[in-house]
Amino acid sequence: MSVVDHNAIDVLPRISEAEVGDYLALLKPRVMSLVIFTALVGLVIAPGHVHPVLAFTAILCIAVGAGASGAMNMAYEGDIDALMSRTANRPIPRGRITSGEAMAFGLILSFFSVLTLGILVNLLAGALLAFTIFFYVVVYTMWLKRWTVQNIVIGGAAGALPPVVAWAAATGSLSMEPVLLFLIIFFWTPPHFWALALFRSDDYARAGIPMLPVVAGPDATRLQILLYTIVLVAIAVAPWPLGYFDAIYGITSLVLGAGMMWLAIEVYRHREGKQALRATRRLFAFSILYLFALFATLLLEVVVRAAAPLLG
Repeated sequence: MSVVDHNAIDVLPRISEAEVGDYLALLKPRVMSLVIFTALVGLVIAPGHVHPVLAFTAILCIAVGAGASGAMNMAYEGDIDALMSRTANRPIPRGRITSGEAMAFGLILSFFSVLTLGILVNLLAGALLAFTIFFYVVVYTMWLKRWTVQNIVIGGAAGALPPVVAWAAATGSLSMEPVLLFLIIFFWTPPHFWALALFRSDDYARAGIPMLPVVAGPDATRLQILLYTIVLVAIAVAPWPLGYFDAIYGITSLVLGAGMMWLAIEVYRHREGKQALRATRRLFAFSILYLFALFATLLLEVVVRAAAPLLG
């Protein structure tokens, strides 16, 4: 009769069940798509000419860096992801990938994305990408998210940096235009995520995350959403009268800003029942359209400027 050595079995390496789709999920593809789009806008509106190969390299590195940040974020947050219905199906809570595997994956992608951007494009862009990854993973994920109600406010800086990185990749320098793009995304982040947090507050409470609705309550969150939306709309319109962006952008910003303001007021007004839930969901959905349309308009302005000499 053979004797099974259970201690030996315990130390055998685990055979990973992960598939390609699991590793792609670690990259947070929906977040990555927004990063790619805002970075592309920063690259396209930058002055001068960028060689197509370098432009592609820059956007690819920024995208991979964003994916690496997502992977390391999931590696660190596997415990709380398992407690939240919105994130329970991610690869780590499902046991498809271990936290160690996800962290190693993210670190490797981070290293090569920063190194490639710094060597092939320029050092400023590489340094900014490295800072963006560090800020998201260390400052936001490991520190702010679990310890302060201001997690989204301060942590939003990481999500606002991709167009700045792209501008630096195109020009090797910084100026007011990418700072304005940064500020728009930075002030867009709180009302966007607090709207989500209002109808997902049970999730955050169960996971012990000090999101504003959990700590300060829904009414205080509604007020903060309204105040941040006022600041967002003002900052988003400002580049037009300041002469940085043209009338197409300015008019679009006014129209979209009016929509954001109206929905933020609706969230502030409706505090109970189905109307309150519908208002927060509508604001969350519209905020995505708001940012996309605002940045898409900047691309349209570039096209119009390029076509003007041909038409005139």
